[in-house]
Amino acid sequence: MTLTSVVKTLNVLSLEDWMQNPPQGKEWVDDKLVDKHPLVWIDNQGSEQNGMTLEHSRIQANLSFYWRSYRDSSGQGGEIYTDVPCRTTKQGRSPDVAYLTPALANQYGAANVLPQSFPLSAEIISPTDFADDVIAKAYEYLQSGGEEVWLIFPANRWVIVLTQFTRQIFVSGEIVTTQTALSGFSIAVDDVFA
Repeated sequence: MTLTSVVKTLNVLSLEDWMQNPPQGKEWVDDKLVDKHPLVWIDNQGSEQNGMTLEHSRIQANLSFYWRSYRDSSGQGGEIYTDVPCRTTKQGRSPDVAYLTPALANQYGAANVLPQSFPLSAEIISPTDFADDVIAKAYEYLQSGGEEVWLIFPANRWVIVLTQFTRQIFVSGEIVTTQTALSGFSIAVDDVFA
């Protein structure tokens, strides 16, 4: 971490400050900066591991690629992002993968931070994540303009899709589909984790 990034991080005193210049890898949660992916965690064998794993990064790249390819082939337009900042009703978040509709891209495409949740967001669950926090974050997205949230669980190879009205679990061997945003997209669960 450079001195410049330390100074920028220390100057983030409010959600509004965060929205002006969100530090990379940080979210604004409960009135403070937190690491999106904590640096260290302890695995089942008691060994120290890095927070952002190769598996997490691979899944993020896969999902971004598939969503982008489908967006292009379907002609729906819009934008696909990774680790992109948005504001929920009370927090500053950065979904692992997000889709922005063409209308919202035209309206907010030049902003530092999307002032609402993305219509479609995905969070890849890390070993350091707590279930209560992940579920609360998903509902926070849905209450802040989000239409659909994918929670991706690498350890059990699950994809949980939430909307305002539905909750579905897709497992290995099944096909997961979008419910509201990026209409018509489907992918084998196993391809998400390939």
